[in-house]
Amino acid sequence: MGVPGQNHKRGTDWSTLFKRLAAGGLSGCCTKLAIAPLDRTKILLQAQHPYYKDLGIFRCVLAIIRREGVMSLWKGTTMMMIRIFPYSAVQFYSFRQYKSFYEPLIGNDHIAKILSGSSAGVTSVMCTYPLDMVRARLAFQITGEHRYKSISAAFSSIHKQEGGIRGFYRGISATVIGMVPYAGVSFYTFDSLKELCIKHYPDILSRPDNFSPETRVLKPWVSLLCGGFAGAISQTVSFPLDVARRRMQLAHVLPDSHKFKGIWSTLATVYQENGVRRGLYRGLSINYLRVIPQQAIAFSVHEYLLELIGLNRKKD
Repeated sequence: MGVPGQNHKRGTDWSTLFKRLAAGGLSGCCTKLAIAPLDRTKILLQAQHPYYKDLGIFRCVLAIIRREGVMSLWKGTTMMMIRIFPYSAVQFYSFRQYKSFYEPLIGNDHIAKILSGSSAGVTSVMCTYPLDMVRARLAFQITGEHRYKSISAAFSSIHKQEGGIRGFYRGISATVIGMVPYAGVSFYTFDSLKELCIKHYPDILSRPDNFSPETRVLKPWVSLLCGGFAGAISQTVSFPLDVARRRMQLAHVLPDSHKFKGIWSTLATVYQENGVRRGLYRGLSINYLRVIPQQAIAFSVHEYLLELIGLNRKKD
């Protein structure tokens, strides 16, 4: 458009893009590394693995350690890191972009936040779902009974035996439907709590940004609490769909795979065979133990990294 300094501004935008993507990706990696043992336990309980299906959370963790060793709690972590960096990077960055798009379009800040969070969640899922599929398969394996010897072997096997590219997107419908309320509620809750804390209790709950004193940011403990609360609320809303997603992802390695071909048939089967508490919400307690610290760490680390690289401001 012939605006002076346009080339300089374009370079700054690319730099900001890279920094924001890096901050989002690193926050996701830190989070997943911390909660990996609970994540694997949740997968085994949700899919009702024959060795662990009758155990509670802590008994399952102990049984995994006895059968497979302590480090097995981090099984699938390499694949998880490969997946979570782009997933988290895209999600945090796209939330900001969607928010700047929806706010002037809709005019209602609350609806805009929910739509932005949902859109960001769906975008990140669509970009990284095949990686999540492979990660779930690797985490489901038991030491000594490996079906896939490596990440590349898992990719190759799924592609050859489960319908090519379509095989990597088994359960995508449940994931997308579940991500809409999960990410929408999660981002909305944290963003709203953050604004309320800074607006109404600035001296108690916030502090000046180290690189931009005119901007206030949440204190670390407040950020952790807001993130944890956001995780608890969003997980409660979307958990049955997460159960359906895992059953569909693991259907090919379960004996009654024909029951888990579609999202509604999967939900119906789980409900009919196990009910609400032991079926649709099986593993919810461990998910609270997993998701509350997960979201607390993710939002807090992301806020800290944005401040550290000088981007935690209202306007870049």
